[in-house]
Amino acid sequence: MRDPYSVLGVPRSATDADIKKAFRKLAKDNHPDRNADDPKALERFKEANLAYELLSDTAKRAQFDRGEIGPDGQPTNPFGGGGGFGGGGGFNPRDFGSNGRSGGGADFAGAADDLFAEIFGGRSPFGGSGAASGGGRGFRTQVRGPDVAYRLTVPFVDAVQLTPQRVTLRSGQTIEIKLPAGLETGKQVRLAGKGEAGPGGPGDAIVTIEIGPHRALTRDGNDVRLTLPIKLDEAVLGAKIRMPTAEGMVSLSIPPGTASGKMFRLKGRGFRKLDGTRGDQLVTVQIDIPPDHEELKAFAASFVDPRNIRATLDG
Repeated sequence: MRDPYSVLGVPRSATDADIKKAFRKLAKDNHPDRNADDPKALERFKEANLAYELLSDTAKRAQFDRGEIGPDGQPTNPFGGGGGFGGGGGFNPRDFGSNGRSGGGADFAGAADDLFAEIFGGRSPFGGSGAASGGGRGFRTQVRGPDVAYRLTVPFVDAVQLTPQRVTLRSGQTIEIKLPAGLETGKQVRLAGKGEAGPGGPGDAIVTIEIGPHRALTRDGNDVRLTLPIKLDEAVLGAKIRMPTAEGMVSLSIPPGTASGKMFRLKGRGFRKLDGTRGDQLVTVQIDIPPDHEELKAFAASFVDPRNIRATLDG
């Protein structure tokens, strides 16, 4: 075995936090689930775990620093009675294991177990049967099958309402997925066990969401926006205007004398946030003036508005 400090890439003065950080990175980069086609990654993974087992234990690390045990945990002077495990036996890779298991094969599942629960979501690559020769419990080389990526375009209205969607997998199976709150383009939904088969079980299906466009509605954060065209007489006299929302068509009351650019807010008709509340629908009216309308021209020519509506713009 190589020097455990060299394996983890840390100096001998490294703190416990430095050692843990270095091991986390190596474990992530070389985990068997992520390197099914690279047998050398498995060896690097095992080597990093053994190095961490030694250096994360204060007593073992002190023994190694004093030269009493080597990188493999064995006494450098097996007849000298130096400290170790169980009398003068020293540190032995076979003794790895949170349950004190021993046997012919190394178990590699000691002090690092808590990190694997943190790094890999509780799925440890250690333990199980199928050991190395000698009858002990060994390192399990079986890995899960690869994950499979899918893209799903969700209609705009369905995304607002979080309407469940159906996805057809490569296997031909069609399943329904629930859309999560806080949905946005690029959001991923993981379907456990729906990936490709592997000796350690199937991988996952990872569905990347894309929210499709709407003919009239657009997204602004968690709000939905609509530009609503209205006619001049509707703006002057007031009217009830039918308009689209994510829940269907509704009527909006336009009060008399509404100016172009006025915004109306419909509460709770936007996208659902992570906390369960919803954004709003913001409706901006835009007065559409007909071009070359002779009667309107004649009216405008005879109409006099005495207001100075640009008074605040004067220097």
